[in-house]
Amino acid sequence: MFGVLSWSPATHATLPTSFSSIYGRYRMASSLPLHPPASKIFVRNLSYCTSEATLVKTFSKFGQIVEVKLARHEDTKRSKGYAFIQYCYQDDAVLAIEQMDQQILDGRVIYAEIAKPLHGGFSAYPKPSGPPPKQASEANGTNV
Repeated sequence: MFGVLSWSPATHATLPTSFSSIYGRYRMASSLPLHPPASKIFVRNLSYCTSEATLVKTFSKFGQIVEVKLARHEDTKRSKGYAFIQYCYQDDAVLAIEQMDQQILDGRVIYAEIAKPLHGGFSAYPKPSGPPPKQASEANGTNV
């Protein structure tokens, strides 16, 4: 009559909700699936006093944060004034940008935008294309 449901934490794992500080970065406590590239935001013009904890508290209002990376000088460990915040979902990142861009945080007007890949990343995504480049013979007006 009644079926028996079995549940296993390993097969029904959910995203963790606790943060841990690793090398000065706040990160979720377990491995996570890949996130869409547009779910990471870049926040600049931060006060040198702004901490990872402040960023987590401020930006977690818009969705679940996976990771916060506050850039610091290697020698002095002083903030460089910018950070990357990775959300689980692209919609949360967009909402954070809409709500926090040009707002005041720790006495400074901050700017938030979608993080851009370093050195032309996103290599797994199709590249936009236009007309093929002109051959040297076409540029000189001669046809081969």
